[in-house]
Amino acid sequence: MKTKLSIILLFVLLATACGKKHEAATEKPAVVSGISTELVSNSSTSDYYEAVGTVRAKTSTVLSAKVVGSITALHAREGNRVRAGQTLIEIDNRDARTQVSKAQAGVREAQTGTDEVDKNIRAAESAKAAAEASKALAASTLKRYQVLRERQSVSPQEFDEVETKYKVAVVEVERAERMLQSLTARKNMVLARIDSAKADVDVAQVQVGYARITSPINGVVITKHAEVGSLAAPGTPLLTIEDSTRYRLEAAVEESQLRNIRLGATAIVTIDALGQEEMSGRVVEIVPAADPASRSYTVKIDIPGKSLLRSGLFGKARFVSGEREILVVPSKAILQRGQLNYVYVVDASGIARMRLITLGKQSGDRVEVLSGLSNSERIVSDGTSLNREGVKVQ
Repeated sequence: MKTKLSIILLFVLLATACGKKHEAATEKPAVVSGISTELVSNSSTSDYYEAVGTVRAKTSTVLSAKVVGSITALHAREGNRVRAGQTLIEIDNRDARTQVSKAQAGVREAQTGTDEVDKNIRAAESAKAAAEASKALAASTLKRYQVLRERQSVSPQEFDEVETKYKVAVVEVERAERMLQSLTARKNMVLARIDSAKADVDVAQVQVGYARITSPINGVVITKHAEVGSLAAPGTPLLTIEDSTRYRLEAAVEESQLRNIRLGATAIVTIDALGQEEMSGRVVEIVPAADPASRSYTVKIDIPGKSLLRSGLFGKARFVSGEREILVVPSKAILQRGQLNYVYVVDASGIARMRLITLGKQSGDRVEVLSGLSNSERIVSDGTSLNREGVKVQ
């Protein structure tokens, strides 16, 4: 009796279990609507090599003093924009101002000497003119007396007196000529002293100008090396200014890829600090020497000026090398679970299934898929719109 009861109970349990399995097998999946899907297909894209680098200003200037002195004023700080010719630093340079005053006094003294020499030259010219007049009179008198001597109308003593006066007049003319030449030479010396004194004034004024350090370019101050009261000396950096309108990306390119890069080639540049914005750059310089540590070459790429660009920012450069076929999906379609990436694939019956994928390079809002998907499969465009797999997508 107990055996029959056990068999009946077992039969009832089996029948109940089979019924539940049948219900589970015939239960329909949940249906969700409003889910965007996309058909994955092969597309042609540029094959490129990507190199990382650092943004540098095309023009960077380090300001330093040309004279020794204490800094009395500093008119710029880090981040300040400056213009060419703007005074940025003032240095106490009283010695130079004293030299200017001394040199100017030398000019005035030399000019006073010129006035005196000019006065003496005018007197010497008058004396020479008088001596020449006396010489002419003496020569005329001597000529008449020579005629009279031939006629024996004058005594030898009278003739000798006239001849002596002529000789004295000749000597006086020569002496006046030598005096005038001496005074002219003295004037030239005084004029040379004036020129030298004026040159000393110019040099001293240049030294005074060195006390004011101005910006040679329009740009932005990126480093301040000194403070008010610091001692400025030749060769000591005080401020560093860079041209904020022209920047370059200095990218490190592997030696195996250098053969594919040419001067003037176009490169697509992205700067992390600016987001995913792409800029068109141009290769302007390839440093011929490799870094012995990394075995890479520095390639300099001109990039457009942006207000947020600064030296030291991290950037990437893409050099196009050809074309290839790839599968790409929207970046929104990709979900992550730990270190794994996956998408929802919609099968032929419309059921969304989770599929693990391997990602490649990203370009804008789309990402290359290396494995896990095939051409013509349909995926959910926005993975966050589903919270589980096994649902039917309409």
